Parts: sequence; structure tokens; C-alpha cells
Amino acid sequence: MVLETVFPLLKVKDKLLLPIVQGGMGIGISAHRLAGNVARLGAVGTISSVDLRRHHADLMVQTNRSREKEVINAVNLVALDREIRAAKEISCGRGMIAVNVMRAVADYSSYVRQSCESGADAVVVGAGLPLDLPELTSDHPDVALIPILSDARGIALLLKKWMRKNRLPDAIVIESPLHAAGHLGAARLEDVNDANYAFPVVLEATLELFRQLGIERERIPLIAAGGIHSHEQMHTLFALGASAVQLGTPFAVTQEGDAHPNFKQVLADARPEDIVTFMSVAGLPARAVRTPWLVNYLDKEEKLQKKAKARQCTVGFDCLQQCGLRDGIGKAGQFCIDTQLAFALNGDIKRGLFFRGSESLPFGSAIRPVRELIEYFLTGARPVLP
Repeated sequence: MVLETVFPLLKVKDKLLLPIVQGGMGIGISAHRLAGNVARLGAVGTISSVDLRRHHADLMVQTNRSREKEVINAVNLVALDREIRAAKEISCGRGMIAVNVMRAVADYSSYVRQSCESGADAVVVGAGLPLDLPELTSDHPDVALIPILSDARGIALLLKKWMRKNRLPDAIVIESPLHAAGHLGAARLEDVNDANYAFPVVLEATLELFRQLGIERERIPLIAAGGIHSHEQMHTLFALGASAVQLGTPFAVTQEGDAHPNFKQVLADARPEDIVTFMSVAGLPARAVRTPWLVNYLDKEEKLQKKAKARQCTVGFDCLQQCGLRDGIGKAGQFCIDTQLAFALNGDIKRGLFFRGSESLPFGSAIRPVRELIEYFLTGARPVLP
């Protein structure tokens, strides 16, 4: 191991890792630079698979000339391949390079297959139940499969389906909607704060489920995610049965994060009252910073939802299987999420959608290196901040 830890190591697919997982953050927020540097230290670095062409000027030129869905999807697979290979080069064979794929994206299966073919060590899937993941990855048995779920009911459903296929997850991320960033694992806004999503409840229920199904506790590590921001929380979660923690926003604001410096500062400077939960175009609750675009959108949201009607995709991408704007779904968001997240990636404070967790950050508004963040969570040692 590159770094020391007071916690037990995380074992996934016979790999011993630091018990820290960097969450996948799109569009392009967690790409090869962040994931590679996290893995280089012995932890799990994660690339978000969605629309990675935005990190490659030559690929953007190709898609600027064509707004055809097939062209954009093909180019994004090229970008994903480049990002995985670049991350693995940075990692020097240490840690683990994972790719996060949203089940809700239209090109989900292609992203999964490309991740495996390009040499990813793990595929992590959230935003829906990946019941078909074992089949999609059957030609790549060495790739770890890690679903993201939010409650014991979803975990039970997935385990029973996968067990019929003689497959178990190599780990499970339990992401609580209570404090997480981005898309949340609750069906409705009013469900986000349900106490049944609290870590003590879900971890206890999941461990009981393992007992009922005859699964050894050590066989499937449980990775707690959502609003984790302190070394002390790690101790608490490990005592409850977690084997690792996943961090999103704290990694997004590190020096090695792949987004524009403005993006990092918006997240780092946000106060509790600046953070809002609303319905995404994906039909899921989401949490973000109340920046100018989001304030303006939320003022008009009710009117836009009442007028919702099916239309062509505004960017020709059709990125989501179900899109509130394209499909005219009144209860979902009414905006192009790809466009707004791309503005955020590029540091456009006025027009961007900036996903962020609700909790304070370990180093306040300071933008610090990945190494210091991981060391703090593993040991409790804080860097000297100016």
C-alpha cells in the first residue's frame, strides 16, 4: 500500500485496496486525471462514463459537425477508451480503476462493454437496477461488478436475481439520498429524507439479508456513500458493518479533479442554504448548488412542467432512456441535463448545473491534493491550511 490506514483494507476481486472509493461524477468531473491519481495511491478511482468526448477537442470537432445520435455515441466510446487507458497509465498498476455507468442512460450496455474491453478493473452501476450486468460482462470474469443501491429492498431484489445466474456482486455501494450529490436513489422528492435510508438502518438490514441468503459477510464488502466528510464518520460506519466509504464532492474539489477551477470553487464555497434538492430530467431527485441558472429554472419549473410535451432531443444526443424534457414527462425536470452539466464542467457559473452533496467539506473552501484528502480520511491527520 502507498498510504497507511487505521482501517482494515478493502478486498475486491482478490485486490487489497485502501478503503476509499472515489465516486463517479459526470459529465467529465471524474475522468482519467482524478481516477488515476486516486488509484495510484492504492484506492479506487472512478471514471464517469457519460459524455467524455467533452475532454477531447478532436472528438468535439467531430460531433460539432454532426448532431446524429449514432455519431455522438460512437465518439463517446472512443473517449471512454482513451480515459480508461490514461487513468491506468497514471495509476502505474496500483489501486483499482472503475467506470461508473448510469443504468438510466440509453447507451448503458455499450458503455459497460467498452469499459470491460478497455481494461477497467470494475464496473459500477447506479441510477437503476442493473439486473442484466452479469450477462453484459460474462466475457470478462475478472472485472468486478459493483451495483449502487440505496435500501435493503433493492439489494434483496438484485441479489436474488443475480444468485439465479450464479453471480454475486463483488461489492455493493449503499448510497444514502439523505446527503448525497447528484442523482439520488429515491423515487420522489418527498422520499429523500426518509429515515429508512439512514446508514444504520440499511447496513443492519443488509447484513441480516446476507445471513438469510447464506452469504458470508466478508464475501460482499459494503461501501457507504453519501455526505461522508470526516474521519470520525468512517469509524462509525465501519462499526456498523461498512468495509469502505465512497466520497464524491470532497474529491470533486481536489487539485487533480478534472473540472474547471470555477467548478471546484462553486462547490467549495457553497453554504448549506445554497444547496437545493429538485427533480432531475432523469425522473430522479437530484441535489445541486443554487447557482444562477438553477435559481432561474426553479422559478419557472412548475410552469414548464405543466406545459411539458414530447419533442426532439435538443442536442441530438438522446443520452437518457427516459428524459423529462424530450418525452414530455410533467413530473420530471424540463431542461437538457447534458448541456447544463457541460457548462458546469467548463466553469460557466451562470449557466452550469453544479451537483453537490449537502454536507460541509473536510477542508472547508480549500482546494487541496488528493493525497491529503485520502490521508485525512484514513488517519484523521489534517493538512496545515493557509
